Amino acid sequence: MRRSLKNLVCMLILGISVLASAEAYSQDAGTSMAKSTLPKDSHLAIIGDSITEQKMYSKYMETYLLACAGRKDISVFQFGWGGETAGGFAGRLENDLSPFKPTAATLCYGMNDGGYRPFNDSVGSSYEKAMRSVLEKLKAVGVSQIVAGSPGAVDTKYFQKPPAVFGDKSSADGYNDSLRHLRDIGEKLAGELKTSFADVHTPLVEAMAKAKKAKGDEYDVCGRDGVHPGANGHLIMAYAFLKALGCDGNIAEITVDMKGDATASEGHKVLSSSNGKVEIESMKYPFCFDADPDKSGSNRSILPYIPFNQDLNRFTLKVKNLSSAKAKVTWGEETKEFTKEQLESGINLAAEFSKTPFDENFSKIIQAVGAKQNFETQMIKGVITQFRSLNEYSKDDAELKGAFDTLKDKLSKIQAKKDADLKALIAPVKYSITIVPSA
Repeated sequence: MRRSLKNLVCMLILGISVLASAEAYSQDAGTSMAKSTLPKDSHLAIIGDSITEQKMYSKYMETYLLACAGRKDISVFQFGWGGETAGGFAGRLENDLSPFKPTAATLCYGMNDGGYRPFNDSVGSSYEKAMRSVLEKLKAVGVSQIVAGSPGAVDTKYFQKPPAVFGDKSSADGYNDSLRHLRDIGEKLAGELKTSFADVHTPLVEAMAKAKKAKGDEYDVCGRDGVHPGANGHLIMAYAFLKALGCDGNIAEITVDMKGDATASEGHKVLSSSNGKVEIESMKYPFCFDADPDKSGSNRSILPYIPFNQDLNRFTLKVKNLSSAKAKVTWGEETKEFTKEQLESGINLAAEFSKTPFDENFSKIIQAVGAKQNFETQMIKGVITQFRSLNEYSKDDAELKGAFDTLKDKLSKIQAKKDADLKALIAPVKYSITIVPSA
């Protein structure tokens, strides 16, 4: 029995090495800005159920922290698991977190904990007990900064259950009421155990109502299955967690004096400035969105209904000493006109322009983040979690335990290499901004 287990471990190590090689082959064919409360060199674990395992809000969060906030010192690991409850994670917490050793974590449970039925005391007490266990265990393994996230929401059109389940309420209204109760429990626990709290539920519900009023009921925010959001809903979730992590959204502040020099905040360098044209090199990126302004599969489509750009994505241009009432501003491929007052107060280039000079680089970075997070799911679900069921065989077998440790180390090195490779993609971007006075 032990010999066969050892052979299995060796085969897994070989298989993972081949997998990594195959992936590498396929990839070959001034002002203090963007603060967050994450300490230097934090290891952030993003934890949750199948909505987390979709690897969308987690991908947005990691890309934002690295490329927009400029926190390349931070490492992120995705721990989503489809169908899981808070209690399920409590059972695998110590084992599965051990290769990454997080110092910070975000949690998003409750969708499955609510049982897809009306809220009652039993549901509430079970969720509270499980979440309390998770929070206490995270602290016990050294996670010092925790964001207890609420569950999300279900789509008001597409979430359907038999009419009898929620009585006089529609399925969506009934279950969103249940999720609201779980949100309240999470907020109470966060206060009691002194962790941060992210209300994911409320912004999803509020943005969904606004978006459906404007775009029609067919526009899904929490997914066509009623539960799993598309890119639009995941941007709302990322917004909630990034705010809870203390991100302040000040990515850039560029000031152009039409009668003098230009200046730029930390992470940005003025290369030249003359006659209203400034050349800049930036290491901090604005968050760049998908192209489609209408479809739910595009994160851009939800922007009118959440303050993402206002709160988290301020790439600000200010113009001083403009001699005319208006001016045309060219950034990248687009030109737009603004009033003198607007330019003196500051315009948010990231919100005003649909295309940016950062789009190509940003796309490469977010794809690399996605590939890394895909590997992390394979690593945890395919191998690390299975150690729990085999631990009894290695208690008295040093050779077998050594094989397990070797495998864990090998996987961690592959993950670290992917992390380093994606960070290397965050290269400085050179671009120009031109201000031309108009009547």
